[in-house]
Amino acid sequence: MKLIQNYIQYPEMFDEMFDKKGITRDIYKNFEKFLSKTSVKNLNSMKDFAQQFFMNQGVTFTVYDDDQGVEKIFPFDIIPRIISYSDWKIIESGIKQRITALNLFIRDIYHEQFILNDNIIPAELIISNPNYLREMRNIKVPNDIYTHISGIDLIRNEEGKFFVLEDNLRTPSGVSYMLENREITRRLFPEMIPREKVQPISDYPNLLYNKLKSLSNKKNPVVVMLTPGLYNSAYYEHTALARLMGVELVEGSDLLVDNHYVFMKTAGGLKTVDIIYRRIDDDFLDPLNFKAESVLGIAGIMDSYRQGNVILVNSPGAGIADDKAIYTYVPDMISYYLNEKPILDNIKTYKLTNKDEKDYVLKNIDKLVLKRTDGSGGYGMLMGKSATKEEINKYKLKIEKEPEMYIAQPTLNLSTSPCLIENSLHPRCVDLRPFALFGSDGIEVCPGGLSRVALKKGSLIVNSSQGGGSKDTWIVKN
Repeated sequence: MKLIQNYIQYPEMFDEMFDKKGITRDIYKNFEKFLSKTSVKNLNSMKDFAQQFFMNQGVTFTVYDDDQGVEKIFPFDIIPRIISYSDWKIIESGIKQRITALNLFIRDIYHEQFILNDNIIPAELIISNPNYLREMRNIKVPNDIYTHISGIDLIRNEEGKFFVLEDNLRTPSGVSYMLENREITRRLFPEMIPREKVQPISDYPNLLYNKLKSLSNKKNPVVVMLTPGLYNSAYYEHTALARLMGVELVEGSDLLVDNHYVFMKTAGGLKTVDIIYRRIDDDFLDPLNFKAESVLGIAGIMDSYRQGNVILVNSPGAGIADDKAIYTYVPDMISYYLNEKPILDNIKTYKLTNKDEKDYVLKNIDKLVLKRTDGSGGYGMLMGKSATKEEINKYKLKIEKEPEMYIAQPTLNLSTSPCLIENSLHPRCVDLRPFALFGSDGIEVCPGGLSRVALKKGSLIVNSSQGGGSKDTWIVKN
């Protein structure tokens, strides 16, 4: 078929569908047969159907710095990203190991601080970190779980091996897009999904709800989802998850604290709230403890949390473990707390607080990717190989001023996946964000995740805020 015959791979990258010789990988063989029987016209019709579906469902995200308007339909590519079950089992076990170690680390630094006293991690890296909340010192957290919901970003190198790009442990987003992607591919490929034994993900909202309930000693705890409101970039996700879980979506103004208990205002009066899945950052959570000018949070909620009268998901202060400077020490955490070798490796990362490493980075900045340690969404990055001299010089000044706020990594060759673009298949870079849930009964990883794709030719940035899209992720049990 011309669609496949004209597909031009990047020789330096691992392609998800084809090997280096252009031969279709076994897990894609049946999908290749489907493509060979389907005209481009039909594929474009499927693409149009998908776009209309997302428009009708209101599947949007927000771009804050776009002059043409903030609400965007989430770009979706109809060609699924397929991962073998054997690869998935490695990913799943690696994520469980990583979250276990990260959770132990968070508990440790807010209590005994063994890892600091043993000089595994420099104390100044924690104490000076804005994500380290002194307000969390010695607070007893239910079940000692801080990282209830995690999104671990993975990439594949040129040999097809998965590496961890970063950990998202504060308010990881994207799971609603994962669910909507599956909903549309179920309609586009109704026969293929069961035939390929694609692992189901539709139970995620129910699994999430049960994990949240497991944190409380009450038989039927009241769970709510706290959103910053309509103008937040992930507001669609907040509404979708609350609806699918069957819980109330609330804003800070809908809640109040009285006598160290949290109540929700309802038409029938005040109702006690036991568990809050919050999608607002620590700084805005409680104006009495953090930013006094915040109107998003609830005054006194931290006092209620300290008393054990409400459970906050994820725990305040968990962000210390997904700081990009702390990321470099996660393999050491796994060894220290679990006495194990990492199942999933980190990407080589340069710490700019180290003089030798900083000197190397400044001399080789055109070959590296630089990121702020507290950055997200692709903002604040410098892609050395595509940056102008002026951009590089400005970035160097920032590094000299605050070296502790930056890390550097080699320019990565992300794996590529076929995308339907302008009547033809083209390789585009992808990453993978699986979602893990940690309750009193352990950790479960949803089989799949959000495959984000850089739709711009040659781009390595997959973030939706930077022009990226997504595709459905199939874990096939063949």
